[in-house]
Amino acid sequence: MQTGNAMSFALDSIAEWGKFPRFCVGVYRWGDRFFNTYDTTYVKGTGCKFNAKITTDSWMDVYNFRLPDNMNIYMHSQPSTSMGVYLTYLAVSVGYDVNFSKIFGGPDRSRQRLRLGFNCALFAVEGYMSKNDVGAKMTKFGNLRPNLQFNGINNRSWGIDMYYFFNNKRYSEAAAFNYSRVQMRSQGSWLAGVSIYAQKLDFDFGTLPESMLQVLPTYWENYHYKVDTNNYALRLGYGYNWVFHRDWLLGVSETPIIGARKGYINEANRKWSMSAYNRFKLSVVWNHGRWFAGATARFDAALISNKKTFYAGGTLSGEAAVGYRFNLW
Repeated sequence: MQTGNAMSFALDSIAEWGKFPRFCVGVYRWGDRFFNTYDTTYVKGTGCKFNAKITTDSWMDVYNFRLPDNMNIYMHSQPSTSMGVYLTYLAVSVGYDVNFSKIFGGPDRSRQRLRLGFNCALFAVEGYMSKNDVGAKMTKFGNLRPNLQFNGINNRSWGIDMYYFFNNKRYSEAAAFNYSRVQMRSQGSWLAGVSIYAQKLDFDFGTLPESMLQVLPTYWENYHYKVDTNNYALRLGYGYNWVFHRDWLLGVSETPIIGARKGYINEANRKWSMSAYNRFKLSVVWNHGRWFAGATARFDAALISNKKTFYAGGTLSGEAAVGYRFNLW
C-alpha cells in the first residue's frame, strides 16, 4: 500500500501545521469577518481566491493656468499606454507590463507613476507617486493655438489617502473598481477620511518666444511658476454603485479634499494657506460566472490660487481589464 503527501495552502491545511500557523489562520479569519462583512443581499464575494487578468492602462497629465484679462494657458502630456498580464491571490498581485508608448516612439514614462491600495468593507488606503520631467504639448496660450512642445516642466507629487465607508454593509467600492466583490443591488455610501500629499511643481516658461513672455505675470521670477507645499486635508465624498442590468454595474465616486497647505507658491517665504484637491472615479463592470471585465476612468486634480494666478492640474487615466477567477485549493 502506498501513501502520498502533498502541500496545500488551503487555510484548514495551514492550520494543521502547528500552533502558530493555527493562530495565524485564526487571526486572518477574525480579521476577514471584522473588515469584510457585508449584507449579502447587496454585496457578495466572488467565491474565488485567484484571478488572472489582462489589463491596458493609459494616463496623461493636464495643466491649466488662468491669468488676468482672460489669459489661459493649457498643456497636456503625451499619453502613456501599457498592457500587462497579472495573477492575483487574495490581496497579492504579480504581473508584467509592456510599455507601448515607448515601442511606438513616445516617451518612456512607465516608471513615472505608482499607485498602491488596500480596500476592505470598512475603509480604504491609497498611496500614489507621479512625476513629469519630459514635458507637455502647449495647445492654448491666450488667443493663440501654438501646438508647441513645452519641455520646461519638472513636477513631482506623492500622497496617501485613508477613508471610511459609512454604509459599509451594503456598498462596496471594491466591486466597482477592484473586481474583488460583486454588487448585487444598487447602493451608495458617504465616505470620509484624511489625505496627506506633497507637491513640487516647476514650470519654466523662459524658453518661450519673447512675444509670449511679455504677457506672463511680472511676479513670476525669471518666468518660473514654482510650488513646493505639504498638504493636510479632510476627504469627504460619496460613492454610488448602480446595478442597471443583470451582471452589469456602473460605479461613480466623487471626493473633494479640502485642508491646509504649508509651503511657498512663487515666493521665498513658506506660509500656511488653503489647499484644494478633487478625485473623481467612474467605472463600468461586467460579471458573469467566473468571468469579469471592466473599464475605469479617473481624474485627480489639484487647485492652487495665488495672487492673480489660478492653476488647475492633475492626471487623467483610464484602465480596461478582462479576467477569470478560479481556485486551486
